[in-house]
Amino acid sequence: MSSTTGTAASEAHEAPAPGGAATALLDAEGTVAGWSQAAQRLVGYSAAEMVGRPARTLLLLGGDVRGENPAAEQLAHRGCWSGPARIRHRDGRGIDVHLTAQSLAGRNGRSQWLVSATETSSPPSWAAPGPAVAEPSAVVVAEPPPVAVEIPRRLPIGVAMHGTQVRCIWVNDIQSVDNGGVPPPHSPGSPPHAVAGAEAESLEAVMHRMLESGDLVINGGDPAFSPDRARQDSPTAGSLFRLDDAQGRALGVCAVSTDDADARRAQDRLRILDEAGKRIGTTLDVMRTGQELADLAVPTLADYATVDLAESVLLGGEPPARPGSEGGDRTPAVRRAGLASIRPGAPESLFARGDPVSAPQASTFTGVLRSGRAYLEPVLNASPGTWLDHNDAARAAKVREHRMHSLMLVPISARGAVLGVATFIRTRDPRPFDEDDLLLAEELVRRAATSVDQARQYAREHSAALALQRHLLPRHPTGGAAADVAWRYLPADSHHGVGGDWFDVIPLSGARVALVVGDVVGHGINAAATMGQLRTAVHTLADLDVPPDELLAALDKQVTHLAEADAGPGGAPAGTTMTTTFLYAVYDPVTRLCTMARAGHPPPAVVDAHGGVTFPDLPVGAPLGLGMAPFESVTLELPEGSVLALYTDGLIEDRDHDIDFGMDRLGAALAQPGLSLEELCSSAVGSLPAGAPNDDVTLLLARTRSLGPGHVASWRFPGDAAVVGRARSLVTRQLARWGLEHLAESTELIVSELVTNAIIHGDGKCDRDRTIGLRLIRHAVLTCEVSDTSHSHPLLHRPTATDEHGRGLFLVSQLSRAWGARHVPDGKLVWVDQQLTPGPGPAP
Repeated sequence: MSSTTGTAASEAHEAPAPGGAATALLDAEGTVAGWSQAAQRLVGYSAAEMVGRPARTLLLLGGDVRGENPAAEQLAHRGCWSGPARIRHRDGRGIDVHLTAQSLAGRNGRSQWLVSATETSSPPSWAAPGPAVAEPSAVVVAEPPPVAVEIPRRLPIGVAMHGTQVRCIWVNDIQSVDNGGVPPPHSPGSPPHAVAGAEAESLEAVMHRMLESGDLVINGGDPAFSPDRARQDSPTAGSLFRLDDAQGRALGVCAVSTDDADARRAQDRLRILDEAGKRIGTTLDVMRTGQELADLAVPTLADYATVDLAESVLLGGEPPARPGSEGGDRTPAVRRAGLASIRPGAPESLFARGDPVSAPQASTFTGVLRSGRAYLEPVLNASPGTWLDHNDAARAAKVREHRMHSLMLVPISARGAVLGVATFIRTRDPRPFDEDDLLLAEELVRRAATSVDQARQYAREHSAALALQRHLLPRHPTGGAAADVAWRYLPADSHHGVGGDWFDVIPLSGARVALVVGDVVGHGINAAATMGQLRTAVHTLADLDVPPDELLAALDKQVTHLAEADAGPGGAPAGTTMTTTFLYAVYDPVTRLCTMARAGHPPPAVVDAHGGVTFPDLPVGAPLGLGMAPFESVTLELPEGSVLALYTDGLIEDRDHDIDFGMDRLGAALAQPGLSLEELCSSAVGSLPAGAPNDDVTLLLARTRSLGPGHVASWRFPGDAAVVGRARSLVTRQLARWGLEHLAESTELIVSELVTNAIIHGDGKCDRDRTIGLRLIRHAVLTCEVSDTSHSHPLLHRPTATDEHGRGLFLVSQLSRAWGARHVPDGKLVWVDQQLTPGPGPAP
């Protein structure tokens, strides 16, 4: 007996339980031969008063326990009886009890009865899971009621009597070794210490203590009580109690053991289900969940298990159509998501994990997948025409080779759709699957199906978020003639891959380029959606050629409007505030000037041609969405070959260090003049601390280029109509130098219209004191720019047949690839781009 039982006995000795079932031992004549203390507590009679008296004296209804009533007949023919009765307390009142009587046949042929009684106010001990025998009670046999509770003819109850020297003096036929019961520890004449180890010493000590105190001991399945310790598949539970004679002296100790296999089996199933809650669905990965189900099933339930899921489920799509619905007659394609076996390498499987699984249309596997109904075959028949198809010879060979003898197929269903099939097979375990096993398998699969469906929905949403972000981020950003660019984007969660960081490279008129880096607070699809809205707004403002500081002010209003539109009732925000940090820079390769402004964003890094790194002192500005404009711009001159680095705070923030440490680390990674832009990106990202980043990381590098005199020509003219012809002549000669004579005619018309408009509409009158600028830029396109001191932008409209003016810009739009206007410090500038065609001359 274990030390735990001994401790329980000790506690019982200190504080005896006030209630519980009561037990008495009757001889063949119905005379009380043994009486427990619980019986005394139930009816008030002590052992001295009851031992030697007929048990029927306690019955209020009377009757003889031997042959006068049906109860005695049941005992004689079936060896047991159970039913309600009413017995007399010592004070005369009646007590309603539930009686259970079990015939005990000794080795010498003498019959005795073990009778237990439990007040009907509480359920009988035998009806509850666990030990069938609780504390002893005063028991007599009563006239059975019209409807008696049926109990098995041969209860698996073993009884062994130990004398005052704790030696076994009597056993019944269940406990007897002659019937395959316990080995010598409970054989007549054997002491408890015949059980090897500390269990015997503990058991003997408990028996001696019981002889002194009479306390009850109930174990939870100790091997010392087991009627068959050699049978590991038959767990037991038992009780020890003392029997007294008429003088109240101890006659000995009675050991009662019962077969507790069903209760233990139920406990095992509960334990498996508890493990399922911990081990299945630990991630939002469909394949991982399928493998977790297979790993749990082997070897706790099966020797070999597979989990096959529809391909659409693995890809995050909708589950297959239900049978009978549109498209539901087609068998969906499935792949193996989980595979487990007691044999290394799972040689039973025809398909590896991740492989497509093929099954004949007439097979039971396909039938379960289509119908959604489980299939149980306790004794597996591997011949064609049963659960296998006639053409399924390969699977039949596996069945025979590995001696698969029992099968369960359980559909993996969620929300009315079949997601796949789980297969459970026994090979080495000789027990066939039964209905209880099928119920357990269905419960395991049900839990896994919920996780698979959640993972499928997550995969679908995750794919949508990734697709959204892929479409929102630039696919092939290029700096054109202004700069060479490279970039890196690392989400904080590399598995989810969705964040609020973004970057952009936006071509502007006049060969200029806009460099953008932003950071929306948060992660996931909401941050990505907000980022998409802001990116669209930035493109719109950039197309208007808005200066950086004005662009940030307009974008700040846009973020505020988005937050207000998302506000709940009463103006309370429905979600998190869409706070965003932002940096916008415009680089002009003709002047080599870079104008930039930031809103709560880290400053850019500028790396010169020799590897020197500086962080320009830009006004910080408040993050967008706080309504704390204005913003300020700063203009820097960048020599050709300079590297401008724009990044988000995830690249420089570190939980263990301040922001200055991160900026120094970034500067050291960029201070390598011999590296390409891609190598510099890798160096900067590689300088991050080990492990996943705490925040999204975005890095945009731009190495500046310049357009020298070979690609730019500019002139200035007074505001006089006479200069129009001169401007045309200068432009024609310049195009000839560039080998673009084929553009001379269209360019002359464009220059004529723009210069004329600048003279006529500049301030509403001709003024020889005003100057007009003309510039040609040859890069990816031919750009013609005309500037004046007026701040009014030209508007294009379709002229009618009677209009005398308004056809100039219409003509320009027809001749050009694109045109527009923007503000300059001393007025406005109108630009026109024409597509280049192949011609002589060096490329820019």
